Amino acid sequence: MPEYRKIKGVPRKEALGMEQIVPLFARSMGLSAGLNTRRVFSAWDEVSGVKDFTLRKFYRDGKLYVTLSSSMVRTHVELQKDAILLAVNSFLENDTLFDKSCTKVGLVKEIILK
Repeated sequence: MPEYRKIKGVPRKEALGMEQIVPLFARSMGLSAGLNTRRVFSAWDEVSGVKDFTLRKFYRDGKLYVTLSSSMVRTHVELQKDAILLAVNSFLENDTLFDKSCTKVGLVKEIILK
């Protein structure tokens, strides 16, 4: 095996995978809040089942505001809102790109349908 030269004064570190590097980079560049917001929107699209009826999404202070195009779909989602909220947060907790240490954008506390 070839022997690699060590750089003087620099301790050798273990290699990091992309799933570890991206959150570190986002945090260091101040991009965590924006990335987390996008991940919240992606979680809604994945678990709600009403992606095609969703017109707008907005996130602020732990509340996810969702505008739906159909009143019938809105009523259906309203009845399942608690289950969808749990599924969205579960999706985010398992998402490697979601920065759990970000204070501005965290897990969803409430879903408000319009």
